[in-house]
Amino acid sequence: MNTASTAPASGRETTQDTREAVREARKATGEHAGNLERDLQALRDDFRRLAEQVAGIVTDSGTAAWRRAKSSVDEAMADAQDKGRDAASAVREVSDHFADALDESLKTRPYTTLALVAGLAFLLGATWRR
Repeated sequence: MNTASTAPASGRETTQDTREAVREARKATGEHAGNLERDLQALRDDFRRLAEQVAGIVTDSGTAAWRRAKSSVDEAMADAQDKGRDAASAVREVSDHFADALDESLKTRPYTTLALVAGLAFLLGATWRR
């Protein structure tokens, strides 16, 4: 009988040990779950800060690149305008010299000049037709 009376007692002890182990497991799980949640939140915050930093770098780099490109375009436009003014000045100068030369030629050799102009007009007309 000794064995029969000790069996329920040992069953109770086993049940009690099991309950205590479950409580300890829940407690440990709760502590670890809290740690895990804190770690995940810290990781989220780190990723958010990293994304903000990358966005700032990209924005700053893009702005700097835009300024460099705009500066280059402005310089190219200024150069083109200067060259355009120089070309227009050269065309005016050539046309002035041509007009002066034509006037001089008309005064000194009027018939020769008219014959040359008529020949040029004929060539231009023939070329224009084709």
